[in-house]
Amino acid sequence: MRGKLTYINGPLVSANLSQACLGEQVRIGLQGLMGEVIGRKGDSALIQVYENTESLTPNDEVEALGHPLSVELGPGLLGKIFDGVQRPLKDIAHQAGDYIPRGLSLKALDDDRVWPFQPNEVLLHSHVTGGVCLGTVVETARITHKILVPPDVNGQLIGLAKAGDYNLTQTIAVVKTATEEKILYLSHSWPVRTPRPFINRDDATEPLITGQRIFDTFFPLLKGGKAAIPGPFGAGKTMIQQQIARWSNADIVIYVGCGERGNELVDVLESFPKLIDPYTQRSLMERTILVANTSNMPVVAREASIYVGVTMAEYYRDQGLDVVMVADSTSRWAEALREVAGRLGQMPVEEGYPAYLASRLAAFYERSGRVNTLGGDQGSVSLIGAVSPPGGDFSEPVTGHTKEIVQTFWALSKELADARHYPSVSWTESFSEYVPITAQWWAKNIDADWQNLRAIALSLLTQAQELMRIVNLVGPEALSPEQRWILQGADLIKEGLLQQSALDEVDSHASPQKQFLLLKIMVLIYQRGASLLALGVPVQELNQWPLLIKAKRCKNTYSSEQINDLQQFIQQIETDFHHYFDEYGAK
Repeated sequence: MRGKLTYINGPLVSANLSQACLGEQVRIGLQGLMGEVIGRKGDSALIQVYENTESLTPNDEVEALGHPLSVELGPGLLGKIFDGVQRPLKDIAHQAGDYIPRGLSLKALDDDRVWPFQPNEVLLHSHVTGGVCLGTVVETARITHKILVPPDVNGQLIGLAKAGDYNLTQTIAVVKTATEEKILYLSHSWPVRTPRPFINRDDATEPLITGQRIFDTFFPLLKGGKAAIPGPFGAGKTMIQQQIARWSNADIVIYVGCGERGNELVDVLESFPKLIDPYTQRSLMERTILVANTSNMPVVAREASIYVGVTMAEYYRDQGLDVVMVADSTSRWAEALREVAGRLGQMPVEEGYPAYLASRLAAFYERSGRVNTLGGDQGSVSLIGAVSPPGGDFSEPVTGHTKEIVQTFWALSKELADARHYPSVSWTESFSEYVPITAQWWAKNIDADWQNLRAIALSLLTQAQELMRIVNLVGPEALSPEQRWILQGADLIKEGLLQQSALDEVDSHASPQKQFLLLKIMVLIYQRGASLLALGVPVQELNQWPLLIKAKRCKNTYSSEQINDLQQFIQQIETDFHHYFDEYGAK
């Protein structure tokens, strides 16, 4: 179906397409600019264009393509770098140079690449439905890619390819449905704004281990959970996201750069291919997909980019894999919503954002979860959205609505970042609602005392923050010995546990065993010291105890493989304290 442009307002145009459906893709003008129908007004279709609309004029031809914005799903996604509408950036650079020409359309996957297909021959002549595994393809050294029946296909499998090498244009299977014979390939398409179906949600029970103590030990996230990382400029959001992508125990990582500055995304695009996967000692890109959409790219492509990312995440979830998707940042995505809503003339509410901001955010985060897939597997999508509140104001609408939606909130502090305390996660503003479930995992796999030690550590940090207000007003002399020892215990936790350098070869990642032992060391020192204070030991003497310095350096001294050495250090602490008890207990 074809029509003519009648109205142009930046990325929002109108065309007389009387039969075009909401969400349908269109091509516009001689350059073939891509767009999407987002509204109707009589016989006119309102279209948001994914590219710059300069040089468009009324009466330019518009063609409706008959399908919504969709992504191509199949082997070959891993290791790729896409733009906001799933165009492969490396292929674009090879064909067109450093700048993306308007109207350029490239397939997301390489049709000519050959994949070794191993069929599931038991299925032949049986009835198949969406999610059934037709066979497998080895995509990378770590990931065996399942070729699934698309969710909207249901019928008898009347043809299945034999084992061999196939490209994406060759027939893999034929399914006879109620109305036609459907030809299936190694890949298929799926609309990005439609969540992929599953049988039912399952309770998430296993934490996402990131190797970062402030997250795993204090504010955990479950596989299939949703989290937010709000923080001002310079607080370290990008480094935290890279650490999560590198060290998390997920099968697949998808990083969506949504409207961030070009120099930040360039740093991500250059650094990720150089990273080594600690679990396979191969390139991290073998389990990573990058979606790059910088702030100077078309605004509506920014709005579409997170849907592109989460649809690819759901595809790998359907194969029974655990997927982590990081969106950086949802603030820029919300700004794209605000701009489009303004051009549509919709009534603005909080700070100019449209009234549906909260529902759009909730709909996005609800695509996370641990599910029982159509194929009978269990998979998960964990969503982590970075938020960039202007001036670090957590009361602004995007941060406020996100805080109500997510179960884990990692709030970054400008004060901690200025003090070079990284990760600069505030232990007073952050929270996790997954602690009770996570405690069961720690009790089963590490130690049942985890939840109690965690509560003691957080209590010390909270008490220390209150005491510091007194110190700032009247000085440390106003504090009792017990209160001074609380400050020392809090410093132990801050320096010896919470601070963790991403550039430290020993401490960039900490296993759960190492995290627990470090937590145990800090709490043990505080508790034994408090007992000695009750016996009359001067707090000044305790503050000069040499093992305090050693305890703070344990994180850099002992790697995750040196668990026995950490346990011996705990025994040394106990021995030293017994000497004090013997000396002062006899007095």
